[in-house]
Amino acid sequence: MLDADDRLTLMETLRRAYPDARQPATKGGRDPFRSVVSCMLSAQSLDRNTAAASKALFALARTPEGILALPDVEIAAAIRPCGLYNVKTRNLKRMCRFLLDEYDGHVPTDRDGLMSLPGVGRKCADIVMAFTFGEAVVAVDTHVHRVCNRMGLATGKTEAQTAASLEARIPEAFRRDGHVILLTHGKRTCRARAPRCADCAVAPLCEAVAGART
Repeated sequence: MLDADDRLTLMETLRRAYPDARQPATKGGRDPFRSVVSCMLSAQSLDRNTAAASKALFALARTPEGILALPDVEIAAAIRPCGLYNVKTRNLKRMCRFLLDEYDGHVPTDRDGLMSLPGVGRKCADIVMAFTFGEAVVAVDTHVHRVCNRMGLATGKTEAQTAASLEARIPEAFRRDGHVILLTHGKRTCRARAPRCADCAVAPLCEAVAGART
């Protein structure tokens, strides 16, 4: 695992490599409920399919009460592009009912509260905290999980384990933009297949590259 100095150098190098990787300001413009729903729909789905499913669903209903009033078959048809639509339909209705019963329809702003919602795990909770409520949280998705474990920035067999490890290890200065920086690195360079190690700005610090040399 990288030590504190190497972790800081690695993140500073990645920030310079991807100057466009900045978390957008929320400005209070994101609807927390819609953010939770979109995040739930994104599980095992491509971004474009999640966007299509979210758009179709929100054309039908935009509140917990509205979604609960819809027949399951109508919800499933709307969110079909994102896959697992029957399971996601059930989870959405459970989440909406719980939100109304326990939180009077208001989305909680803290991690524990968000994770108490049916169908919402740590990744979804952290994404909502970061991108909707503007909290300095590094959400760990598939890309971030992969690059952190490859480079030695954090460790964990699951995304949740990696998130807990990263929370304790990421430099304080990168708690706001860290997700976007690591996500961008995972998509552009440290890809799941055929990673571009020869073009990687942090290759000298990467544990996977060092291991390949030995």
